[in-house]
Amino acid sequence: MTKNIYHLRKWFLLIPVVALAFSGAAFAQTPSEGPSPADIKVMLDTLWVMVTAFLVFWMNAGFGCVESGLCRSKNATNILAKNFVVFALSAAAYWLVGFGIMFADGNSFMGLTGWLIGGADNSPAMGDAYQGVFGSLSWTGVPLLAKFFFQLVFAGTAATIVSGCVAERIHYKSFMIFTLILVGFSYSITGHWIWGGGWLASMGFRDFAGSTVVHAVGGWAGLAGILVLGPRLGKYKSDGRVQPILGHSMALVFLGGFILWLGWFGFNPGSTMAADPNSIAHIAMTTNLACCMAVLSSTVLAWIMLGKPDFTMTVNGALAGLVAITAPCAYVSVMSSAIIGLIAGIIVVPAVILFDKWKIDDPVGALSVHLVNGIWGTLAVGLFASADAPGGGANGLLNGGGIASLQSQVIGILAVGAFTFVLTFAAWSIIKVIFGMRVSAEDEIRGLDHSEMGMEAYPADAHD
Repeated sequence: MTKNIYHLRKWFLLIPVVALAFSGAAFAQTPSEGPSPADIKVMLDTLWVMVTAFLVFWMNAGFGCVESGLCRSKNATNILAKNFVVFALSAAAYWLVGFGIMFADGNSFMGLTGWLIGGADNSPAMGDAYQGVFGSLSWTGVPLLAKFFFQLVFAGTAATIVSGCVAERIHYKSFMIFTLILVGFSYSITGHWIWGGGWLASMGFRDFAGSTVVHAVGGWAGLAGILVLGPRLGKYKSDGRVQPILGHSMALVFLGGFILWLGWFGFNPGSTMAADPNSIAHIAMTTNLACCMAVLSSTVLAWIMLGKPDFTMTVNGALAGLVAITAPCAYVSVMSSAIIGLIAGIIVVPAVILFDKWKIDDPVGALSVHLVNGIWGTLAVGLFASADAPGGGANGLLNGGGIASLQSQVIGILAVGAFTFVLTFAAWSIIKVIFGMRVSAEDEIRGLDHSEMGMEAYPADAHD
């Protein structure tokens, strides 16, 4: 035993010798240089873009919860399944053609290359140093695939909006086919006009994070789907009066609302696509304040109009405020963001009521949130924009900038709305003729979980 300990001590004595040998070898080498400031900036910008993209991706869960909660339990699995698969479909369509149409070099109408994210590209080089086919994104110094992923989660959001509009009566396969058309072509073409250096961008139209590019486009496509599809059975009585169809879970609506609120801190601040502290802080502040003011104004107005506080109006008010501030978040002052949110909350309540009176059956209020307030937020840029805000640019009408900025916003709203509605209405109509669009009356009454999915969210024998 003593002999073994003696030999062990001899081996321990070798440790300092070995350490000294390694350290000498290390000192003999030429010291490696650390990353340059430019490299560090690329790393920080890329980290910021990817983290915020992950937040926006998580919004799919929020949309699924809100839509499912606002609809009947017999359709819950179908709604959740649509919100799950829609991102995969969006990713496929955007990878194949959508990203190229939206951001690759081409003309003022659409990109003409960049399919499968192909073509020359030396990202993260910026500005004049950039060489490649995605010149419209040369203003951000992150790798090309980071640019793609960030834009992909936005495209998926537009498709998810449509899901709520056509809930509780559409064939699963028909919605899947439409998603490919919307993301691959319609969304990407109008996106090119604004974010891809197209004709609207050239005339001064501004939409920082997507009130029009994402939300209004989703709303227009959803409106077209509702008109082709028709209202749910039992929504309107024989005398034309509205018959409320209540959602099954306010707990899901609550959870989904907060997930979306959180996700918007990726949606808007992330659109800087750079780790710029001042811009990020300003945009986070305008985003949050607009949401809070919309929550308050929608709650109070619904209380006055309906005689009691309506929680669904409160949540849709929050989403309305977030949608409305999405376009102007970097262009307006903090005070202006409060006004924009306040008005958004006031708009959303009567909008929900009016769509019902017009027999436009929107189960989750998506048109009132995304279409109406997408338009309002886009107009707000032309009204409240300030040259002193981080986004810069011309002042809006109310800040002494004249009518030019507001005029550009109006033209953009009309052009994108007309193109999207006509194209998607045609797409829905063709899908209806070829594949069928609406489930049978029997299947609708029984529930799409049974007829379309063969799986109920809340089976009666689950606790047996």
